[in-house]
Amino acid sequence: WLQPIYEHIRTGVLADGYVKVDETPVKYLAPGQGRTRQGYLWTGSRPGGDVFYRWETSRATACLDHLVPVNFRGTLQCDGYAAYRAFANGRRGAIELAGCWAHVRRKFYDRIEANLRVQRAGPQLRAAVRAHQSRPLVARLERVLLRLKATGRQLPQSLLGGAMDYALGQWRTLTVYLADGRVEIDNNLVENAIRPTAIGKKNWLFVGDAEAGERSAVIYTVIESCRRRGLDPYAYLREVLTRLPRMTNRQIPEITPAVWAKAYSARSLQQRLAA
Repeated sequence: WLQPIYEHIRTGVLADGYVKVDETPVKYLAPGQGRTRQGYLWTGSRPGGDVFYRWETSRATACLDHLVPVNFRGTLQCDGYAAYRAFANGRRGAIELAGCWAHVRRKFYDRIEANLRVQRAGPQLRAAVRAHQSRPLVARLERVLLRLKATGRQLPQSLLGGAMDYALGQWRTLTVYLADGRVEIDNNLVENAIRPTAIGKKNWLFVGDAEAGERSAVIYTVIESCRRRGLDPYAYLREVLTRLPRMTNRQIPEITPAVWAKAYSARSLQQRLAA
């Protein structure tokens, strides 16, 4: 019943050409074997918008073909996991990867990006400030890393050597945010969207089987959409599940959490005025 609403939310997240993605492990029961296997809940999120989840039984590059439709063209923000790079290479020209500075531990973030967020700066202002203030710092940081690496004093196996290799290996994707004001400096927002599932895992430990994982992804998507709008998920689902059997697919946009939140606010205002 909720699948059409889920698909509408998913389409909306991907419509802007910029999506943040991540994945988290979730165990599922292997029927008849008395043990669990490793599955993954993949997540797509749009800053200021909705988030959707998709269940997969692996972490392979092919899972991204299910997460991101073939007609998507735009920017995918992610961490340094190799599957994302392989996915972008497979769709060369359609997908641009944006890296995550939270994984590189930057010093200039607190001075620049935090101020932009406090100001609620739009894409144009963010791009201008980054070009003027951030780009020179990023270029200087790259030069420093290259010089340190050239000395050969830090072995790749060391903590600092590994950190430098990671940063330099992601450098092209880490600079995407400088030219595109829509792109965040890090992937923290989508990682935050995964946190509610972590609480669930502590309670239910694993899902019943692979198909149950798909149903969980749909339910998580709808409930998270409600949560982001301050809606009571129970009240929303009670009304929607009552109406759905009498509705057509064309009417689905009328009962998404986004539309329902606006209608709920209008009804509340009318009730207050009537009182």
